[in-house]
Amino acid sequence: MPKKSATRPASPEPDHSAEEGIWPRVTRELADDLAVDALTRDRAGKPPFDEIARLREAGLPALLLPPGPLGRGSDWRTACAVIREISAADSSIGELLARHYVLSWSPRFFGTPESAEGLESPAAEEQWLWGGSTDTPGTEAEAAADPELTLTPAPGGYVLNGHKAFASGVAVADRLALGALRTDTGESLIVLVDPAHPAVTAVPEHDRLGQRLTGAGSIGFDGVPVRPDHVLGVVPRDEHDLSPFAALAPLALRLALVHVALGIAEGALAEARDFSRATPRTWPATGPDGGDYADRPGRDPYLLLAYGELVAAAHTAAAVVEPATEALARGLLLEQDLGVDERADIAVLVAAAEAVTSRSVMLVTTRIMELTAGADSPADGPGFDRFWRNARVLTAQGSPTHSLRDIGDHYLNGTHPALSLRI
Repeated sequence: MPKKSATRPASPEPDHSAEEGIWPRVTRELADDLAVDALTRDRAGKPPFDEIARLREAGLPALLLPPGPLGRGSDWRTACAVIREISAADSSIGELLARHYVLSWSPRFFGTPESAEGLESPAAEEQWLWGGSTDTPGTEAEAAADPELTLTPAPGGYVLNGHKAFASGVAVADRLALGALRTDTGESLIVLVDPAHPAVTAVPEHDRLGQRLTGAGSIGFDGVPVRPDHVLGVVPRDEHDLSPFAALAPLALRLALVHVALGIAEGALAEARDFSRATPRTWPATGPDGGDYADRPGRDPYLLLAYGELVAAAHTAAAVVEPATEALARGLLLEQDLGVDERADIAVLVAAAEAVTSRSVMLVTTRIMELTAGADSPADGPGFDRFWRNARVLTAQGSPTHSLRDIGDHYLNGTHPALSLRI
């Protein structure tokens, strides 16, 4: 459990008792709305302009603001619950929202409280949708070999050049938080860019295997001006100089995507359950007692066993995700008082959640397709394949092997996972 600072108390937990009754209802209504046409929109694969309008109508882009003395916004636990429920209905929009929430904290992770305050107000009022990536080259050699995005000093600030692919937000984000290399000093900077500038060119991907509605694609920057006050902070090359609080940024993103995966598993199970209750089996279903359950799928013992296994897998993942979410929420409240040991404990919990949930969501979505075999067709099937496709694309963005290695190294040797912004 994170320790409070000896110099000042940790930021107090804001009182969100009023929101606690509002956000679950708002989220459930939006999730129900998204679920109605989720399959149709997935097959169309269009940029998610309409879906973002639905998010704004519900007020969700402005939900996660850093808790402060005025108790603005809601907290990380609430944001994760929203991500998970939206993902159960439409995991593409869940991922879009997950990345938005983490990137909207970029001014806090990398800047000063004063500079963050200046950006949070317009972001909340206009309900900006944040996109981009704060990933930066891990070494000087990596930076020299492939800087991707570069910042060159110019009158009035800098100019941004380069090309980079993103997993969400291309052509639909209101602001981009980006990691870029300063050409004269070799420093890695985190900057804020308005993608509406005419020198920004977005190329969306319309034919992804899964997560088709995240607005993924690539963006080119050709001399885009960046004002000095839109430089959010500097990322040190030496990991020992990186603050534990800034190093929470990739952990927050990894855990947010874990909630997306958990939502996929729960959404797949719920839809498959409704289907199995109402649809006769398409293969012989003779039980051990000789009974024929083809017309009574809800009583088939083999089907019951299969669902029992899958529900247990989803519950197991949820049980591992919960302590990681609680730990990260506490770490975010500590801000600059967060210690290296506390950050390491959070990293191990996130790694465990990532590894367990990755396996669970692939098990659930694969078995669901088997349990509904014969029901799908490209034209008019219920579309259970989309859960597997979405899970496959989402889990491919990380590596459970790396997560398990970090857990083992920490357990056996007491080694801390590296302080890094690499994701």
